[in-house]
Amino acid sequence: MKTYFRLLSFARPFGNIVVPYAIFSFFSIIFSVINIALLIPLLNILFKVDTASKVTSLVRPEFHFNISYFLDLFKFYFNGVIESKGSEGALIFMMILLISASILKNLFKYLSSRIEGRTRARVVKNIRRKIFSRVLNLHTLFFTQQQRGDLVSRLTNDVQEVENSVVNTLTVVFREPATIVAYFITLFLMSAKLTVFSLILLPISGSIIAIISNSLRKQATIGQETLGALMGYIDETIIGMKVIKAFNSENFIKKGFSRINKKYADVITAMAYKRDLASPLSEVMGIMVVSGLLFYGGSLVLSKDSTLDASTFITFIAVFSQILSPAKSISSAFSNIQRGLASGVRIFAIIDTEAAIKNPAEPIKLRAFENGIKFENVGFSYNGIQQVLKDISFEIPKGKTIALVGPSGSGKSTLFDMIPRFIDPTEGKITIDGYDYKDLDKTNLRDYIGIVTQESILFNDTIFNNIAFGKDDARMEDVIKAAKVANAHDFILVTEKGYDTDIGDMGKNLSGGQRQRISIARAIFNNNPILILDEATSSLDTESEKLVQKALENLLKDRTSLIIAHRLSTVQHADVIIVIENGVILERGTHQELMSKESGLYKRLQLMQNE
Repeated sequence: MKTYFRLLSFARPFGNIVVPYAIFSFFSIIFSVINIALLIPLLNILFKVDTASKVTSLVRPEFHFNISYFLDLFKFYFNGVIESKGSEGALIFMMILLISASILKNLFKYLSSRIEGRTRARVVKNIRRKIFSRVLNLHTLFFTQQQRGDLVSRLTNDVQEVENSVVNTLTVVFREPATIVAYFITLFLMSAKLTVFSLILLPISGSIIAIISNSLRKQATIGQETLGALMGYIDETIIGMKVIKAFNSENFIKKGFSRINKKYADVITAMAYKRDLASPLSEVMGIMVVSGLLFYGGSLVLSKDSTLDASTFITFIAVFSQILSPAKSISSAFSNIQRGLASGVRIFAIIDTEAAIKNPAEPIKLRAFENGIKFENVGFSYNGIQQVLKDISFEIPKGKTIALVGPSGSGKSTLFDMIPRFIDPTEGKITIDGYDYKDLDKTNLRDYIGIVTQESILFNDTIFNNIAFGKDDARMEDVIKAAKVANAHDFILVTEKGYDTDIGDMGKNLSGGQRQRISIARAIFNNNPILILDEATSSLDTESEKLVQKALENLLKDRTSLIIAHRLSTVQHADVIIVIENGVILERGTHQELMSKESGLYKRLQLMQNE
């Protein structure tokens, strides 16, 4: 139940929920009990029982705050109605009481339901906000280690499952038990013997439902994991659609999808069988209990020594039948909750994941970038096993351009991720203006860094909002200025709505070169003093590359930059070129210095690209 109560904690603050909900639910239950209890005097009238003779001797009772006082008070007034207006008048009086009790019961039930709706909305909103905030705070390695479809499933399907099966049953768990307690108190007042007899029979049905519910939770966990795998498969299929079609692999992909889809269908079918069994089984068990009560209660009524009359017994059965409905709701809710708890565990697995990149207790904020960045004997390994970088040392002086080149898998992108603290080195340290960058405020550090990646990361929004990304107070003239420097202004003007044109998912409505120039305009607009360019032209055609290269030259003016490139022609202007292979620095120097070496790696790569 730990997971359940953690989910409940998202309903905070409780102050404006618990008290009014408790009050409205209390009166709803009270008037519900009264509504049924009024059957006794009503039946006595209909059966022409001499009620007046039973209550003639009653006088107005003295006030005591207990159930007996209110019962005696009702008998006192009921006796007065019978004496003054007879049985027909008493019948009309009872009808008015029944209607009034029913109206009040449903009024308070409606008011409590309004609070239920507000509580459900609050819980789901807070869960989504918490898990989304946690995802934003996690380090980038987390997303490379997780299957994207499974992560999306936790953010969507698991949260939806919690809403459907846990949040929607919150009130059932709290209100229905209180209703059952109120009904049992009423039953005890009517006949203690019959009530004890019913309490012997009820646990039998409850234990059967509990067994079904426990098995449901295990299957629910498997079901959500399978759904995550299914979404991951769909996600990979959509991304790799061109490759699938190019290799005529549609049937192969269909078979893989059918296998996972069938597994998920089998799991949810088995869950549906057990979940749907809980409700009719509880109803059958309830009928069996009522049948036992009818037999035992009937024998008490027929007994000459019994104080249980027919009207009280019929009302007892009516009250007991009302217990079956909330009991059935609880059993169904408990079955549904098991599915939600399985999703809750998956959600909390994300929420409880600690961010690997944290701010220090007392972070330092840079007021300006003045000197440069220094790597001192930096090393990095994944999980302490795979050594990616070894003893890396170099400087990026302010205003200089440093280029990193080398074969694929040499560790260039890992160095790229270190500067904005997407990951931290496992050995050595990185300093900025003499400060260990782990001592700096993470947000403040990233304010100084602009990034242009090989794959243009754009959002399904307008061109204006993509260039001014993250800035609510951006001015159109500043955006246009950045676009002009990035050689993007001319093509933007010929789009359908200019700067207000929606670029589609990941910028699919633009060409590769246009997307890259929008990314460069975004970096120019932010005016960061430090720039990181990760193979920003490697995926472009020759014409687009020239336009983007010119935009990059405009971007690099008067800035400190680190360029990662495969195309060596794009880094010949760099102040220092660092050549990396297998995670270690092999060479460093200017283009001319490196080309003057007879057997250097840089020269060999350069010659290979010129062939």
